[in-house]
Amino acid sequence: MTKPPLTIRMHADDNVAIVANDGGLAAGTVLADGLVLRDRVPQGHKVALRAIAKDAPVLRYNVPIGYALQDIAAGSWVHERLLHMPAARSLSDLPMATAKAVAQEPLSGYTFEGYRNADGSVGTRNILAITTTVQCVAGVVEFAVGRIKAELLPRYPNVDDVVGLEHSYGCGVAIDAPDAIIPIRTLRNISRNPNFGGEVMVVSLGCEKLQPERLLPAGSIPLRSDEALDVVCLQADKHVGFMSMVDSIMDSAAAHLERLNARRRETVPASELVVGVQCGGSDAFSGVTANPAVGFATDLLVRAGATVMFSETTEVRDAVEQMTARATTPEVAQAMAREMAWYDAYLGRGSADRSANTTPGNKAGGLSNIVEKAMGSIIKSGTAPISGVLSPGEKASTKGLIYAATPASDFICGTLQLAAGMNLHVFTTGRGTPYGLAEVPVIKVATRTELATRWHDLMDLNAGRIADGEASIADVGWELFRLMLEVASGRKKTWAEHWKLHNALVLFNPAPIT
Repeated sequence: MTKPPLTIRMHADDNVAIVANDGGLAAGTVLADGLVLRDRVPQGHKVALRAIAKDAPVLRYNVPIGYALQDIAAGSWVHERLLHMPAARSLSDLPMATAKAVAQEPLSGYTFEGYRNADGSVGTRNILAITTTVQCVAGVVEFAVGRIKAELLPRYPNVDDVVGLEHSYGCGVAIDAPDAIIPIRTLRNISRNPNFGGEVMVVSLGCEKLQPERLLPAGSIPLRSDEALDVVCLQADKHVGFMSMVDSIMDSAAAHLERLNARRRETVPASELVVGVQCGGSDAFSGVTANPAVGFATDLLVRAGATVMFSETTEVRDAVEQMTARATTPEVAQAMAREMAWYDAYLGRGSADRSANTTPGNKAGGLSNIVEKAMGSIIKSGTAPISGVLSPGEKASTKGLIYAATPASDFICGTLQLAAGMNLHVFTTGRGTPYGLAEVPVIKVATRTELATRWHDLMDLNAGRIADGEASIADVGWELFRLMLEVASGRKKTWAEHWKLHNALVLFNPAPIT
């Protein structure tokens, strides 16, 4: 049965709405309020609800997402070619911790089954991770991991997986440059991720700039009193041939697997979750369905005492006023502004600006520019006060809602959130992506029912039901919250885990390459 024309307006003062119908709406379609479409408007794209004069603001979320380059008649398709993007908001004179937080009742009684670590953190999976110091060893480690999975892992049924922490860093880089600390601390902190149970083993080539003792200096990871850092150096004289290297890696892995296999899940409070939220392949529905539902779940997690990280600097830059106002203290607000300023300068060095963020797929999905995208992206953070800020590669040490400054690139953001200590990842998408991480479970939330139906064995939750009128934001938010507890407990696998889909780790390296 053909559905009646459906449009979604985010705020009563908006002068545009998006078309929700699959396939869009044809010219001549009469909307519920009697407005007649002058143009065909694709799904997710904007229609002018009233006449918009040249240079007047186009409002969505009651925010000017652009200014009309010409007169736009009511019923017209409003797309990027008709808009002039607003300038970025200055980082001076921002509201600093001015928003009064609404007291939220603590959410108690929710638990999951996790792996308690010696440092007090909790893992949602029990994984042996093999840290690498340089890309040169990646092929050897990949070969060794394949053999470990085939020959050793079956002996250790309580270990979920073995992963090599492959990356493109380690040599041929200006390792003493100031910004080199970002990729180094990122890899160091990933090695300490809660899902790895405190078991750290390293494969080094031997001649690289990023030596094991520089990557993991004394005191940077907890070691037993009788234990030294476990390093397999491929250039060591004892290795005669390729198989000698592989056997050495397997021998080291066996000791770690033995200890990991002795671990058991135990009931822990939901406050032990460290959740990274992210979006990719976004469309105009991201800020209508999936991201608001994630934001609702974010508020639930914060009420339960958990840690939630939102990121993607260029995707929240245009919401900086909202962010600094929501800070718990002026110092937190200033830290957010500092991270934004650093990233503005970083983009400036490359003769780019925040507008470079939006992709062809974003635009095909109805997002005209980064301002519109940012307004939908920030909703993932919910409404809780922002209690902390992390620079790229830093590890979270506080509870609550945290802004972890990262690039918006899906795989770089995911890598940095791993370094921050996340043990569970929530990823929303409108255009669709098979994104996954080997190191933590990734729950993927579809913005549209059409995507959730078509990609039925890749999407874990359908937020499109909100736009369909079949569920509320609260309904889907609670469903996501409960799904997170099930996935964290290992009672349910995500589709990415089922298919063993994962993206490579990509370290953010703003320092020079030599």
